[in-house]
Amino acid sequence: MDDFLAARAQMALSLGFHIIFACVGMVMPFLMAFAHWKYLKTGNEIYKGLTKAWSKGVAILFATGAVSGTMLSFELGLLWPGFMKHAGPIFGMPFSLEGTAFFIEAIAIGFFLYGWDKFNKWFHWFCGFLVGLSGLASGILVVAANAWMNSPTGFDYINGEYVNIDPIKAMFNEAWLPQALHMTVAAFCATGFAVAGVHALLIMRKKNVEFHTKAFRIAAGFALIGAFGAPLSGDVAAKSVAERQPIKLAAMEAHFETEKGAAFVIGGIPDEDKGEINYALKIPKVLSFLATNDFNAEVTGLNDFPKDEWPPVAVVHYAFQIMIFFGVVMISIGSVYLYAFFFKKDWLNKNWLLKTFLFATPFGYIALEAGWTVTEVGRQPWIIYGIMRTADAVTPMPGIQYSFYFFTAIFVSLSLIIIFLLNRQIKMVPKLYDPTDAQFNSKSKKS
Repeated sequence: MDDFLAARAQMALSLGFHIIFACVGMVMPFLMAFAHWKYLKTGNEIYKGLTKAWSKGVAILFATGAVSGTMLSFELGLLWPGFMKHAGPIFGMPFSLEGTAFFIEAIAIGFFLYGWDKFNKWFHWFCGFLVGLSGLASGILVVAANAWMNSPTGFDYINGEYVNIDPIKAMFNEAWLPQALHMTVAAFCATGFAVAGVHALLIMRKKNVEFHTKAFRIAAGFALIGAFGAPLSGDVAAKSVAERQPIKLAAMEAHFETEKGAAFVIGGIPDEDKGEINYALKIPKVLSFLATNDFNAEVTGLNDFPKDEWPPVAVVHYAFQIMIFFGVVMISIGSVYLYAFFFKKDWLNKNWLLKTFLFATPFGYIALEAGWTVTEVGRQPWIIYGIMRTADAVTPMPGIQYSFYFFTAIFVSLSLIIIFLLNRQIKMVPKLYDPTDAQFNSKSKKS
């Protein structure tokens, strides 16, 4: 493994893990705050127990997210010094503000975890809600920095120098809103389905059924918001890509020839050498409409760009197809759930519906990882789109593959620790969190 490949692999691995921790941190506090609100409005002790159970999960994932995020910040300087030398002064503002949001989140989560029966009940609730707001802000600010790499602005590039720097303009670049919106919606979808799937499994095992049913329905509600919002935010993101990065759009669709009324491609195997895609289902004119709102608009093909500026077409195309496939599956599951909720209440307790959510547990994160692959790999060979190539930003230091192995071991270890801690939390539900359980009551009497 050469150093350039090792650096890219390490960054991809780190982002692949961190994006999961970050998305949980963006969404899970809102589930927790919603359960807390239900407790305050109804007085039902199950919601109180659920809030406490979820808050411990939030704390665990906050800690691991902080570790992985810190590692990423070091990796930017370690692996890409050429990038940070020039880009740091331009897009440093969102990173600085993200640090502020992180500290607010840390303070709020401390207040929430240790504030039971100590604060005013609504102030206590607001602390939990603030955890979600600051986590959401952290995610959006980091996406702003990434969006700048896709749509660099806020400076003038003259004779190889970056001058007239405007950090505010850089932060609020043209890609920021579409990427932040789509990322936020995807995070709600992925986390909602993951949490709903876990509680669906526990309902099927007949363990603390009422407790897990309430948890399942809250999580499913958030999952549906994300699932139905994803096509809308995705449309906004796709139109933004079509305008700013037409070569990325062409790679997403393996669209080689420029044409009017371009077809939307489903499936298929791209052949970059021949400039064609085989075994694909093509829907006439739909790509033109999705890109421009005009069925007859012209969509530029890959062959109109220099080949040394093509991203890896197959990787981008397959990732895009995976994202769409799982997105459609989750929308279908959400539609069935909505139909059951409004018209077939008895379906809500059926094992087949619970099994559907169980199988869908990883779908949101698979789609999210695939979408992130489209964003990052689709920008190649540029680290700053149209300005700096990724190969020119990598560190000249040798031995990066050993760093890759080391960081891989850390992330695998973090994942195992998270699985262990969350599994222990689930096992403690009867004793610590479900007031209807005999174990909980016996523990309360002893104490």
